[in-house]
Amino acid sequence: MPDLLTHVLVGYILGTLLTTWFDWQLPFTTVVMLGAILPDLTKIQLVVSDVQIELFIGIPFSWQALHTFGGVTVMAGFGGLFTPRRYRRRVLLLLLVGSVSHLCLDSLLIKPSGYASAVWWPITATRLPTPGLYLSYDRWPAVLAAFLALITRYWSMHRHS
Repeated sequence: MPDLLTHVLVGYILGTLLTTWFDWQLPFTTVVMLGAILPDLTKIQLVVSDVQIELFIGIPFSWQALHTFGGVTVMAGFGGLFTPRRYRRRVLLLLLVGSVSHLCLDSLLIKPSGYASAVWWPITATRLPTPGLYLSYDRWPAVLAAFLALITRYWSMHRHS
């Protein structure tokens, strides 16, 4: 759970900074936060397994594809299609910003092999070395992200004062 909270808080920080720099409205911060949780839609496998989907559609299937750059690009594209035409590009971009922040944070996880998962597919299928900064259940990244989110909130509220 700290992992999901960290992704949402980092999405909030990025979204707030982008909306203040580009003078956009607050709902666009929420779009970045939604993008930051898109890769974790792979958790749907806890309810519907890969095997169940394979049996249903008759071809090999894996939810893990959603936790790659290619997967989040497709999901962000669908998200852009469900918005009004004048906001599509912006929503697509902001969903991708949130998703890429998620993939970057996941690339920093401690892995037994020393290599991150292939989150940058199709750009590269290579599993890049990870610095191994934290585990997904560590609480300190969420605490740090919450602290930075509070600073960002304070800054955005008082920047015109």
